[in-house]
Amino acid sequence: MKNYKHTQPFKLELGRELAELNIAYHTYGEYAPGRKVVWVCHALTASSDVFAWWKGLFGEIDFFNPKDYFIVCPNILGSPYGTTAPTSTNPTTGEPYYHDFPTFTIRDMMQAHELLRQHLGIEKIDIGVGGSMGAGQLLEWSYSYPDVLEKLVLIAYTAKESAWAIGIHTAQRMAIEADPTWQDRRPDAGQKGLTAARAMAMNLYRTFDCFEIQQTDNDDRTNGFSMDGYLRYQGQKLVERFDVHSYYALMNALDTHHIGRGRGGCERVLSEIKTACLLVGIRSDVLYPIQEQQFMAEHLPNVSYHEIDSLYGHDGFLTEGEQLTGLIRAFLAEGEKREERPCR
Repeated sequence: MKNYKHTQPFKLELGRELAELNIAYHTYGEYAPGRKVVWVCHALTASSDVFAWWKGLFGEIDFFNPKDYFIVCPNILGSPYGTTAPTSTNPTTGEPYYHDFPTFTIRDMMQAHELLRQHLGIEKIDIGVGGSMGAGQLLEWSYSYPDVLEKLVLIAYTAKESAWAIGIHTAQRMAIEADPTWQDRRPDAGQKGLTAARAMAMNLYRTFDCFEIQQTDNDDRTNGFSMDGYLRYQGQKLVERFDVHSYYALMNALDTHHIGRGRGGCERVLSEIKTACLLVGIRSDVLYPIQEQQFMAEHLPNVSYHEIDSLYGHDGFLTEGEQLTGLIRAFLAEGEKREERPCR
C-alpha cells in the first residue's frame, strides 16, 4: 500500500474542510506513457487492495492484470483502510475525530480521486471500473472532469439514492445508535450496533434463493438456525475488520448520492455524460433493482446496457467475474473497432 499526503486544506462539498488529507492506494503494474490505465473505485467496506476482494476480474491471471494494464485503486475518503477517516487524528486537537469528523459526500470522494490522479501524473484514465457505490464515484468524476475518463464500467448502482435505499441505511444507523456505547469516544464504541447493522445489510445484498440453498436447515430444529449463525458471524466478521465510525459516516455519504443535485436533475446530467459506458444491472438485485440501471441507460447517450443473472443479488457484482469479464471484453473490443474505423 502507498500513501499520498495532501498537505493543503481539503474543502468539502457541504462547507467544512479537512486540514490535510491522506490517501491510501494500491497500484499494480508499471505506469508508462501509452500504457492503458484502469482506475478502480471501490464500494462501501472494501479496501484499496482490489486484487484481494475482486478476484475473477482483477488479479495476476484475470482480465484486468498488471501485465496488460496499469491499475490504480485508492481507498475512499472516510474508510478505515488508510485514507483520512473518523478514527484519524484531528491535527487541531491531537485526538481521533470520531463523531467530530465532518460530513462528506460521494462528490468529495471523487475530488480525492482527482487529487491523487494529478499527483500520479496520469493525464488520461482509459477505463474506470466501479460496482455499487464505486459506480457513483465514477459517474460524478465523468461529469465533473469530462476529459479524464475514456470509458466507464458501472455495475449495480443508480443515478440517485432511492427512498428504499435511504430507508435501509437509516435502519442500519438506528441499530448503531441503539448501542449504548455509541457516543463513547473510543475505537470499540458501537460495535454491537455495527454487528446488527451488517446483519440487516446482508439480507439485502443476497437473495431469497441464495439463502434457501445455502442456509436452510433440513431437520426439525427449533433453535440454532443456520441463518441465525450466518448473520451473527457476518456481523462479527465486519466488526473485526472495519470501523463503526467509518461505517456510519459512509452510510450518510451514500444518502447524498444524487448525480443531478444542484445541476438541473438526473436526466439532464446523464444526457451530458458523453463517456462511453458499459452499464450492468443484476436482475436479482433488490438493493439497487434493475429499473434504476434501466433509467440510466435511457438517458446516457453513449451506453451499452446489459443485465445478468446471479444467485447472489447485489453481491453479484463481486461474484460474477466470468459474466462481467465477457461483457467487458466485448465492450472494449467494440470500442477498439470503432477507433480503428476510418473516417469517411
